[in-house]
Amino acid sequence: MNQIPLVDLKAAHSEVADEVREGFDRVLAGTAFIGGEEVREFEREYAEFAGVAHCVGVANGTDALELALRASGVGPGHEVVLPANTFIATAGAVARTGARPVLVDCDPDSLLIDTQAALDAVGPATRAVVPVHLYGQSADAARLAAGVPDSVRIVEDAAQSQGATRDGRQAGSGGIAATSFYPGKNLGAYGDAGAVLTDDPEAAAVVRAIANHGGVQKYRHDLPGFNSRLDGLQAVVLRAKLRRLAAGNEARRTAAARYDELLAPLADAGRLVRPTTVDGNVHVWHLYVVRVAGADRDEVVGKLNASGIGAGVHYPTPVHLTPAYRSLGHHRGDFPHAERAADEILSLPLFPQITPDQQQQVVDALADALS
Repeated sequence: MNQIPLVDLKAAHSEVADEVREGFDRVLAGTAFIGGEEVREFEREYAEFAGVAHCVGVANGTDALELALRASGVGPGHEVVLPANTFIATAGAVARTGARPVLVDCDPDSLLIDTQAALDAVGPATRAVVPVHLYGQSADAARLAAGVPDSVRIVEDAAQSQGATRDGRQAGSGGIAATSFYPGKNLGAYGDAGAVLTDDPEAAAVVRAIANHGGVQKYRHDLPGFNSRLDGLQAVVLRAKLRRLAAGNEARRTAAARYDELLAPLADAGRLVRPTTVDGNVHVWHLYVVRVAGADRDEVVGKLNASGIGAGVHYPTPVHLTPAYRSLGHHRGDFPHAERAADEILSLPLFPQITPDQQQQVVDALADALS
């Protein structure tokens, strides 16, 4: 049986290898290793793609979210509302600002942040709400923005939604957003990279300054800052892949629809639950996540991996049950939808180059594992 990875980075590289090699030669010849023309051009191109006025490239997605929060005025003494069902970096970015994460549950079907629960959690100390656009589709950032007081900013975590839309609006094109270009993302670098997106020129200037030791002029430091800059080599990779992102997202949608069809018999038999797309969303399928109720999820994943299928789990432990955030005072049962999802979900291989034969092999292996 052929090995099928969760994400095929080799196939992704083969499509851009020549273009990346030429770009690396340009950067090496010009020695513009930090910043430079390639970074400026990528920032311009990605801002245009995302439908925003400003894109500031930074070192990684966690830094991007922290910088977006700081540019929104978040700091010690503040609270930030976010979902319990997210990667730990969302909470980590909040904690790094000195603010306190305030967790809420997710919607039981889409697994996106429960919008009403988030609005209910807003209090006097709340400075921001972070809707996480999860698995490739958008949370309802517009409803959140309409429901919070003027003192609260919506800071979108758009790391998994590059190219997704909700009601025609690009994910990350609200007030301010952060994204990650970790290699496995729909738009992935060859290492860590990220960006902050905004229409606010003042916020963009603050992000650029903080990420460059507090200033944009050498040896002038107007703000307390740190080092989080995008390098020219990563910008070369991102520019090459950005030209193919729309086509790659369309290929992901085709593959997701094929999974929906192939998995229908298992879903009809109650063996698993297929993912749902919220009305108004155009999904970009960063992940294809199914739920296996009534089976030992970890055993199923182990059987898939043993048969050569690169299945994974995103994410096995909700934020409130991790040791890192025990101090928030939560216990099992506080966010039941997030907890149940963490026990049941598994991610199937999905990437633009996946073939129908590979998907059939995945489904056959999953059916065997569930039996």
